Amino acid sequence: MEILGVDIGGSGIKGALVDIETGELKTERIRVPTPVPSTPNAIAQAVKELVESFKYTGPIGCGFPALVINGVIKTAANIDASWVNVMAEELFSAYTGMPVYLLNDADAAGIGEMTFGAGKGRMDTVFLITIGTGLGTAIFTEGKLLPNTELGHLKMYGKSAEKYCSDAIRKAKDLSWKQWASRFNEYLAYIEFLFSPDLIILGGGASKKFDLYAEYLKANAQIVPAQLRNQAGIIGAAYRAWVKHNEKSIG
Repeated sequence: MEILGVDIGGSGIKGALVDIETGELKTERIRVPTPVPSTPNAIAQAVKELVESFKYTGPIGCGFPALVINGVIKTAANIDASWVNVMAEELFSAYTGMPVYLLNDADAAGIGEMTFGAGKGRMDTVFLITIGTGLGTAIFTEGKLLPNTELGHLKMYGKSAEKYCSDAIRKAKDLSWKQWASRFNEYLAYIEFLFSPDLIILGGGASKKFDLYAEYLKANAQIVPAQLRNQAGIIGAAYRAWVKHNEKSIG
């Protein structure tokens, strides 16, 4: 069965049809720029146009860069502040005419990696970090997700960690990969102090460049790149939509 997965990021909105049995993309990934300003109606319209480009009908899984509780947006770090308390699932469903299942974008990437990628079959503590415009996190123990951790906002030097060592900061400050990795290692040490993960999976846009900085990373945990790379969020969102839609149908 093919389900549409959508990954909303700070700079781009990406989508593809996903085979939820294998985790493979069944279409080319389509990417459109995230609207500026990234207001609810502007993003909902962009998602509507993305869905229409696939001529798709059916449930839609959507990863979103914020804390998401019962389909409602609760934070707005890398999107417009007007998103706070918006019932986003209802908004996207109204625009697309389809059932939409929303979750935090890093949680979506984590589900993708745990189901089809680097975390498949792992029952110990797995920590996924998406590295892009910000830092997203997902934690799994015994294969179960602790949702909405949003640990890219841990405080480092008086500001959010993502303001210190995200890929956007690397680019803005023109840091070499070695210089950036030195900053990121401080974040990894913080995470290990708090959670002692056994496996750390690095996803997001920077996962494609893993070979350029892997030698500079230092942690007690095993560190690997996301096998699904920057497609993990699309795949995980689609898979979760399929699960949730089946649960709703049975219920």
